[in-house]
Amino acid sequence: MLVELDAPLAPLTTLRLGGPARRLVTAATDEEVIATVRAADLAAEPLLVIGGGSNLVIGDQGFDGTVLRIATTGFALDGVDLELAAGEVWSDAVARAVDAGLAGIEFLAGIPGSAGATPVQNVGAYGQEVASGITEVVAYDRRADEVVTLTNAECGFSYRHSRFKADPERYVVLRVRFRLEDADGQSTPVRYAEVARTLGVEAGERVALRTAYKTVLGLRAGKGMVLDPADHDTWSAGSFFTNPVLTADQYADFLTRLGERTAPAYPAPDGCTKTSAAWLIDQAGFGKGYGTGAATLSTKHTLALTNRGTASTADLLGLAREIRDGVRTAFGVDLVNEPVMIGVAL
Repeated sequence: MLVELDAPLAPLTTLRLGGPARRLVTAATDEEVIATVRAADLAAEPLLVIGGGSNLVIGDQGFDGTVLRIATTGFALDGVDLELAAGEVWSDAVARAVDAGLAGIEFLAGIPGSAGATPVQNVGAYGQEVASGITEVVAYDRRADEVVTLTNAECGFSYRHSRFKADPERYVVLRVRFRLEDADGQSTPVRYAEVARTLGVEAGERVALRTAYKTVLGLRAGKGMVLDPADHDTWSAGSFFTNPVLTADQYADFLTRLGERTAPAYPAPDGCTKTSAAWLIDQAGFGKGYGTGAATLSTKHTLALTNRGTASTADLLGLAREIRDGVRTAFGVDLVNEPVMIGVAL
């Protein structure tokens, strides 16, 4: 277990932003993770748990407490059942599952971050989300001071949400278990229109597993969503805003504001309608590359707010607020940030 004082946090995030941690602990085993969390709780010390740092916006003042960096490793495959340690690099785990000929997470290729973060956010992309494959999550319950195993149903998954996100002070994910699919080298059915168009197939069809994997990597790279230290378009937290889910009344008001324009619309649970945050941002006047300061929109994708190399967290949040307020004025829709905010808020 490595302990560092006054340790910089910016290099541990994909945005490369944020001030230092008073104390940074890097834990390589579940036992070290639990011991660190338990010690912080007994001392009533603020605790921040991070993995790959891909979904974090940390304030410029840093974190006055203990930051626990989970660096555990473990990739265990038993037939179609996969168990990942929380510290496993997610993109590497997806590649290994594809190499094993198993479908179920191939459309989540190239997503940065750690395996342990995926159930917290119910990570999803290109018509697939981890909730569809997770069978169990093993976590340390800080309230009960014990290791618990939660079934898929007990995780409370919904769009970019989970029990872990709803109660962030309670659980620390240790391991994630998936049930994948042996489809004779084929992918799960293609559900996302952009992927189907790129592959030249109809929605619902299957394609070669490796073809699906490589296609998604290509699409993500084209949007600056695959990490590349030399490309500032990838110095981001991925999609900064979630796609808005509107109630029937909200959607009716939205349609009135649209006038003759047609916005993307997808059915959502409880009679709601989901629309595209990227479309709203663009139509509100914030195109690719918008901004003149050290934080701008990506030149490849309007949903990614990027650090051009010298930005501060204050710079990034200033841009985020400008975009949020512009969309609200134009369409009456409130955009919600997807990354977790540490010491700051929109």
